Amino acid sequence: MGKKKIKKQQSKWRSHYRMVVINDDTFEERFSLKLNRLNVFVVTTVAAILLVGLTTVIIAFSPLRELIPGYSSTKVKRATATLLQRTDSLETAIALNKQQFDRIQQVLSGNITAQEYERIDSIAKVETANQDEIIDPIPQDSILREEVAREDQFNLMEGAVARTNFVFFTPVTGNISSVYDPDKEHFAVDVTAPVGTPVKAAAAGTVIFAGFTTDTGYTIIVEHPYGLITAYKHLGDILTTQNDQVLAGEVLGSVGNTGELTNGPHLHFELWSDGYPLDPTNFINFE
Repeated sequence: MGKKKIKKQQSKWRSHYRMVVINDDTFEERFSLKLNRLNVFVVTTVAAILLVGLTTVIIAFSPLRELIPGYSSTKVKRATATLLQRTDSLETAIALNKQQFDRIQQVLSGNITAQEYERIDSIAKVETANQDEIIDPIPQDSILREEVAREDQFNLMEGAVARTNFVFFTPVTGNISSVYDPDKEHFAVDVTAPVGTPVKAAAAGTVIFAGFTTDTGYTIIVEHPYGLITAYKHLGDILTTQNDQVLAGEVLGSVGNTGELTNGPHLHFELWSDGYPLDPTNFINFE
């Protein structure tokens, strides 16, 4: 029985059929085609494979693929790359702004840990000790110094001034009522002067803060080259704004008595280097 069924199925697949197209009015034969089930199956399969292949090629290598959900256009990819670059630039700018903001916050609050100050103080002591050592120069060293001095005399390059030659302008002249005392967390000098006395920039730089705070009143912070920052607090008024470029000796404001942490008209002046406080009297004569 099984063999008969198989032969019967094979005969069905191989049996021939004729497809005829006849004119309905005249019964004239227009077209005829001899077929069997196997031929129809093979032709249909090949046509389906060709259709799928052609569709795949069109989707992969033509702009039509942009019409299919899940595929992105070249413009979108280019825009995405541009946005990624801008995002990376913004992240870098935000990081730099955060560092500057942290420095401003540190200057405004005057906070520095004991460990940080101990480290910077120990470095300062070592540098001071090295400077105090007097070494007699050898003749070759003296000749070299003279040659370098002659060359620097005609050096016209901008920024050729060494950090050690950085000169400060006296912000205000008066009596020092409170000295620089890290043990009491007073990282500044207080210089008494009459209300309204002009307060001048200690050096050229950029104003990174100019405003009012509850503790220090009207305050101005100026950033200078070499990582130096000067702060002017308890002012009576301010004559500059943030991002202004100021010159050494330019008037920033006037002596006042603003803010809660004050007990009389004076200038609270701070000097910071790379985020660490310095004694201003080591660089500026206020009297």
